[in-house]
Order: sequence, then structure tokens, then C-alpha cells
Amino acid sequence: MSYARQIDELGIEGYLARYGRREMLRFLTCGSVDDGKSTLIGRMLYDSQQVYDDVLAATKKASARFGTTGEELDLALLTDGLQAEREQGITIDVAYRYFATDRRKFIIADTPGHVQYTRNMATGASTCDLAVILIDARHGVLEQTRRHSFICALLGIQHFVIAVNKMDLVGWSEQRFQEIRDAYSDFAARLQVRDIHFIPLSALKGENVVFRGASMPWFQGAPLLQHLESVHVASDRNLVDLRFPVQHVLRPNLDFRGYAGTLASGVVRIGDPVAVLPSGKQSRVASIVTFDGPIQQAFAPMSVVLTLADEVDVSRGDMLVAPNNAPPLVNGFEAMVVWFSEQPLQPGKQYLVKHTTQQTPAVVTDVRYRINVGNLHREPAGTLHMNEVGRLRLECARPLAADAYAQNRATGSFVLIDRLTNGTLAAGMIVERKVAEDTVQRRRGSADAGSNVRLQHRRKVTAAERAQHLGQRPFVLWITGLPRAGKSTIAYGLEKWLFDRHHHVQVLDGEILRSGLNRDLGFSGADRWENQRRAAEIARLNLESGISTVVALVSPLAFERRQAREIVGGRHFFELFCDAPLEACEARDEDGLYARARAGELGNVTGVDAPYEPPAQPELHLDTLHDSAADNLQKVVAFLRERKLVK
Repeated sequence: MSYARQIDELGIEGYLARYGRREMLRFLTCGSVDDGKSTLIGRMLYDSQQVYDDVLAATKKASARFGTTGEELDLALLTDGLQAEREQGITIDVAYRYFATDRRKFIIADTPGHVQYTRNMATGASTCDLAVILIDARHGVLEQTRRHSFICALLGIQHFVIAVNKMDLVGWSEQRFQEIRDAYSDFAARLQVRDIHFIPLSALKGENVVFRGASMPWFQGAPLLQHLESVHVASDRNLVDLRFPVQHVLRPNLDFRGYAGTLASGVVRIGDPVAVLPSGKQSRVASIVTFDGPIQQAFAPMSVVLTLADEVDVSRGDMLVAPNNAPPLVNGFEAMVVWFSEQPLQPGKQYLVKHTTQQTPAVVTDVRYRINVGNLHREPAGTLHMNEVGRLRLECARPLAADAYAQNRATGSFVLIDRLTNGTLAAGMIVERKVAEDTVQRRRGSADAGSNVRLQHRRKVTAAERAQHLGQRPFVLWITGLPRAGKSTIAYGLEKWLFDRHHHVQVLDGEILRSGLNRDLGFSGADRWENQRRAAEIARLNLESGISTVVALVSPLAFERRQAREIVGGRHFFELFCDAPLEACEARDEDGLYARARAGELGNVTGVDAPYEPPAQPELHLDTLHDSAADNLQKVVAFLRERKLVK
């Protein structure tokens, strides 16, 4: 039904009221160059009578000059507005179009397909609920198709429509459509997208865009616009976790102090308790004010002004949250980023992080890896170049109230800004990672943890007497390094050397621990720390019994190794670092650990999709790339003799 007819039937006020109640869907079109993205949007607008007469007249005039469809109207020119776009026949900038049907309002982002403008595509995708990914039926799934699909999935879009376009150029072949569907489904199995819908169509001919066509009777699904009208996206929004970043403090007079902002997620009601981050001060919501007046409740993504019952210090950059559901305050976090700038990323350089309404200096401390978007494999990287995607670690000058992006797109996203030019360098998504340190603090901070344990046992023999009886000075060597760096080789070589000299020693490595004591643990961050904590506790008990322990574990994070040192006791704990680059470790990988991780069969493998933080100041640094195992063993022996731990 046209706008004019609806206004005639409902009146202007009735029409506006009806329009305001319709749900909004933001979607983008993406894919490779010349897949027909702009033509598809033009067809959708034209066939649904959403083009104004003056715009249509201007497009007809432009078609005569720039068009590629002969005498017919070039629908792509409805969205390609830049002079360069019309001259080259490609989309460069992100073009936004707004339209509505009887069932829904839409915001379309027409994004460029050329690899050079991937950053523009990522910008357009960042706020969308659904992605329409076009595939030219003649060419099938291309690298740029996979690139855009990966970026859309990375940005949290959970609804894909795979529009197989130009079916008229392959004879409306059902077999060709099925081939493309199978090829894309095989690739998409590695993407975390829960809703993928396939539609064959011809944007040029108008088949299956707004109306069903007669050329493909074998396809019984709905045309594209009908699917867009019916797809359910309301459940994608986070209405559980209250997050209200304060954008501005309103103080028009002495009787009013309000905090303006947009609800990033959650629902807030008058009387709800709230906490202010980072200060932790608490109060209650006194009122919720909008342009149209006060309301009783608000939900994301509404823009409102909140007033509080108490006089607490709140300023721009703070965040109001539910006291019992607050995000962690973090100075350091890991993130996936899409690098926008022509200048490559420089680890160690100071950038600005813009997170919600907060801005703080930050340093990229490490680039974990880059993603090969063609095959989704992870590759070692020391930097990132324009349009590349990778994982890195950031350390911020001020703490940020940040959620994982998978949980909250608003508080889990950020941009990196150049401090000199103020240019946007990258878009980032905070990676969800179970921080083992939190688990440790919960264990140690529990009010009743260990309250029934008597730490002073009725022992008749002291640790010093046991060591004297065995005739040795016990110690703990904690050997860390990447998988296949040579830790266990050195540990078992040292065990044999010590045993031959009548020194009581025990080796603990991952296989020994996980085959018995720790077989109940998985490979999450918390479980890995628990694996190491138990190893450290065994080492401490051995130490008290006069027995030395050699622990050979990856121990990827510095704080985990610090906790192990605290458990054992610093005087007897020595950290050894087996240093070998990732490439060398992969070359030694006889059982296929790294290969399976890069193929996506294993997750959370250190060096591939889990970080490793090399020791800053180990007691002994072993170069296992250039030095043989025998040479490194002699270095360990010399180290022990120097400290008079062995003869």
C-alpha cells in the first residue's frame, strides 16, 4: 500500500502512530564486486513503490549518462550517489536508505564489495541485525564472499540471507543454486551464525526480490522482502544486563541533575537500584525523562535522562549498572580487531581507546595472530595492515567497564584512535575469555573457604629435618613455554640426571596430571589455572617432604605463574623459560596438535587461538631453537650447582 493511500485512509496522525509502532530492522547488503548489491536495493525500493518521483526522475537522467542497462532504468544508481561510484560502476562509500512496509521499518546499508573498501563494509555492518550476502550465480563463493561473511559473523550478526543473484544468467538452474548452497554451507559451518537462509533471485529481472517469479517454480520459499518482514530479531537484543553509559550531565537549574545517554542494553525502571562504575557508589533511579515527558521504564536502545535519589558523583564516561549484575572493570583485555588504517599497527605505540562514552590511552602489548579470512586459519603476525583482522591484547590507562562482545555488542566494542590525527584506526570486539584469576580470587575470597581446616598439623617431623634426612636441598623448577617447545624433554632428562645422583625428584607434566588427578578438568581458562594450581600444591607438599619437583606445563599467563610461585614459596621456586618460536614448535608437532587447531578441530590451543605471555625475567632462559636438549640440560645443571642445590 502506498504512503498516499495509507494517509488517506488513516489520516496523518493515524499514519504516524501506526508507523511509530512498527519494528525496525537494520540490514546490510554485502558480497564481492559486481554481485548486484546496489541493483538489488534499487529493485527492492522500486518494486515496493518506495522511490519518490523526483528521485526517480534524477535516476532516469543518470541512467542515460552512467547506466549499464541500455535503455532500461539502472536501479543501482538509486543508491550509488557518489560521482566516482557512477563513473566506475562500483560502490565505494556506505549508502544508507530508509523505507517501510506495512509490517516493518527498514534501514539498509549498501556496502562496497571491493577489498580496498573492506573497512567501509565493516563500518556499515557494525550496527546491523541482518546481512544480505549476495553471490553471483555464475561465479559462486569467492574470497570476498567469505571475507564479508566472516566479518559479519565477527561483528555479531546472527541472521544471514544468502541471495544467489543473477539466476537469469545461469538459466534459472536449480542445480547451480544447490551447488552454491552446498559450497557456502561448508564454509559457514565454521562461523558462529545460527540463522542462514538461502534465496535464489534476479535483481535485474525482479524475480524473488519483492514478488515471486515464475522462472523458478522449484523454489517454494518466500521472496526476499517477505523474509525480511518476518525474520525475528527482537530476541537478539540484550534486555537482561543493564548498561547505561553516561554521555552528558544535565544541570539546567539547582533543582535538577540528570544523566543523559542511550541504554546500551537492559531495562531500567523507576526505583531500580543502580551502581556507578568505576566508583561503585549506589543509589536508586528517581525518574526517567524523555523528550516527550517522564516515563516509568525504558529499554535499549532508548535515549533517556535518568535522575538518581542520592547525590552521588557521576560524570561523562561513567556507567550505571545493576549492582548485582555489573561488568568487570578491566585495564587489560583481548580483542579481535579489523584494522582500517593504511598505517600498520605498531605494538608498543600508544593509541586512544573509545569505549562507549569513555576514552583512555592504551597500548597494544601483543598481536596474537591474524585471521586468513579466505580459509579462517590463524596465522602468526607481528602487526596488522589495512583491512586485516587479528587478535591482540590491549592495556589501558584507566579501567573500562567492558563486557564480552558476544554478550553485549555495545559495551563489548570499541574503536582505536590515532592520538595525533584523531583518525579512526580500527574497530575492536572484546573477546570473551574466562579469566582464571577471577576464579582464584573467588576461591581465596570466600568467607568460609578453608575455615574448617587446621593449618598447623600435629607433625613431629619438620620440613628441614626431612630434607636433612634425605641429604638434599629440595626445590621446584617450573618450566614454561609453548607446546612442543621442549619442556618435557628437559624435565625428564633432568629427572634421570638427578636420580642417578640419588636426588629424590618428581616430574609433573600435562599428561601425568590429566591422566589421573586432573582428568575432571577441561581446557577453559579457569580449568587450566586449576590444573596448574593443583600442580603447584603437589610441588609444595613435595617440598615439605624434602622432595624436589620439576613441573613442565605451558602455563601461558604471567599471573598464573606468579600464583604458582606464591603457593610454593619464592625461595624454593625457579622459573625456566623454554624459548622457541611458534613456527619451530609447529614443525616439531608430530601428533598434529597445531594442525588440528588451525583446522578448527581444537579450540583454546596456546599460540593459535589462546595467548602466551613469555616470562619477563625467568631465572633461566633456554634457547630450545638453536641449542640441543643436551646443551640445555647442562645449563640447568650448572644453574642448580651455582645455587648449591645439587653437587
